[in-house]
Amino acid sequence: MAEQQMKKRDMRAFFDVKAPMTGTKIQLYGQSPEALVGKVIKLDLTRNLRGKGAELQLRTHLVDGALIANPIAFMVFGSYIRRSMRNNVSYIEDSFVVKAKDTSVVIKPFLLTRRKVSRALKNALRVAAKDYLTSLCTIRTSQELFTDLISNKIQKEMSLKLKKLYPLALCEVRTFKLIEVLGKKA
Repeated sequence: MAEQQMKKRDMRAFFDVKAPMTGTKIQLYGQSPEALVGKVIKLDLTRNLRGKGAELQLRTHLVDGALIANPIAFMVFGSYIRRSMRNNVSYIEDSFVVKAKDTSVVIKPFLLTRRKVSRALKNALRVAAKDYLTSLCTIRTSQELFTDLISNKIQKEMSLKLKKLYPLALCEVRTFKLIEVLGKKA
């Protein structure tokens, strides 16, 4: 019995995982590629995003004998948001569920104004951000949305839309998580 356990331990190796979104080389340690299916990988994207502290979570799948990692969540670190906060500013947060073309996602936008603003203006910014993100999600797949989040395209477009209501110091999607993938839990 002990010899079989030693043989299993000796059979472990590093397996390459392809992550088409990021282009980074990922290796996981395990007994076989089949044993690594469903593992969650956390990638720190701070260097890729020029100092914006963010993390991408990927889940591994086995496709034609090769491990492929697909994104399941994108989160901005709390330390990055705290570093951006200043005195005499207002912050606006929201959380809602949206159906994309192929999934359901939870989106949490985070907005920082340049000065203190009224509740009515905060509400107008919150509603405008929600409308923009829901209209964007309904016409795109989750892979396209993750690509645009990593490249900062969604945040920049949202900032330009909301700037017409009030100039923002920071406009981020703090959390973007998959809930369901084609009827299955993520």
